[in-house]
Amino acid sequence: MYVGLWGAALGFLFGATGILLNHRAVLNLPVEKVVQKSTQFPLPDPALRSFKTPEDMARWLQAELKFEGLQTRIKADPAKTVTWADREVTQPARWTFNLQSPQRGVNAEYYLGNRFIKVETQDATPIGTLTRLHMSVGVSAFWVLLSDTIAGGLIVLSVTGLLLWSRLHTIRLSAVCVSLAALLAGIWFMWTAI
Repeated sequence: MYVGLWGAALGFLFGATGILLNHRAVLNLPVEKVVQKSTQFPLPDPALRSFKTPEDMARWLQAELKFEGLQTRIKADPAKTVTWADREVTQPARWTFNLQSPQRGVNAEYYLGNRFIKVETQDATPIGTLTRLHMSVGVSAFWVLLSDTIAGGLIVLSVTGLLLWSRLHTIRLSAVCVSLAALLAGIWFMWTAI
């Protein structure tokens, strides 16, 4: 197996999806990345199955939807008082679920006591899957390390290219150092201004 060829292929995919992400609004590229669906999913009979914790419901939801995503985020909001049509009413506790994989995303919302759960699914198209991989959505730690390795390789390639260009001559090397210092100072200035 030749690792350089795989690195080149992954670099090409990262570059292509990066161009799509950067220019999709300006160039009005007709790229459909996801197919969205929204539904209200009935819960099982409480006599057969009850959910004591949000984690129980998340496991059930993953099994019902046959979802094998790696990333699951669960948020449990306590009951609170809200104003509705100039009256104060008590809103029951709310559980929200976010399940992600490179090919699919699921957002679900459940209010304690309801007999249904609101489910929104986003099924990615092939371009959408590449875009989600580019942004590391729903991927494993291995993929993150692999993409970080590619990014680190590009940084090393840039630095060694500058050193080769300078041929380690004093004047050119000082020009490289001044340019890099100016770039880093500009990045630092922009970072602190935000």
